Amino acid sequence: MKILAFNGSPRLQGNSATMLAHAISGARAKGAEVELFNLYTMQFSGCISCFTCKRLDRERPIVCAVKDDLQPVLEKVRDIDALIIATPVYYGCESAACRALIERLCFPYLNYADYTKSHFPRRIPVGLIYTMNVPSELFTRMGYDISFGRTRETLAREFGSCKMILANNTTQYNDYSLYEANATGEEKKAYQEAHFSSDCANARQLGEDLATGNPCND
Repeated sequence: MKILAFNGSPRLQGNSATMLAHAISGARAKGAEVELFNLYTMQFSGCISCFTCKRLDRERPIVCAVKDDLQPVLEKVRDIDALIIATPVYYGCESAACRALIERLCFPYLNYADYTKSHFPRRIPVGLIYTMNVPSELFTRMGYDISFGRTRETLAREFGSCKMILANNTTQYNDYSLYEANATGEEKKAYQEAHFSSDCANARQLGEDLATGNPCND
């Protein structure tokens, strides 16, 4: 069992990275071989709309033709058994680097002739982890269920299934007295201590499920 894991946060030890580490630990505990990529240490762009992947004279399946740090990683996707993607939420969406990854990862497998039939040659599960400052009671009101659901559906369509887990109201600063915030450091710390360990446990279970082939549909 081979899994690729992507940290879509510029923070290498932040909330997203921590939850991803628990998912990786769970997968490795079940015997999976996991390779981690920190997207903000790599040089790459999103899709440049060259449509090379849509040419009829190209043998399928193919990966994105843009030559940069991401291209050889996308080549590895041909041979893996699962994916894990973790990202913080910026302006109601994935981070810029994570969004660029999803564009480059998915678009070559999108079948323009028949959206119901992916060009990816087999079905593999995907784990999708979101961490965010938004509390759970505002999640639906702000439309996050719709925007995140669209990403989950995209990954499920191209690869087979996608399980999404969330961590709400996460801590942003080490010292809240130094920065703008809508809550005190004490309030954030109390919530973190009450909830983040269970969020990480959910991430570990996600990794175990991916490694053992359990269904990952939401």
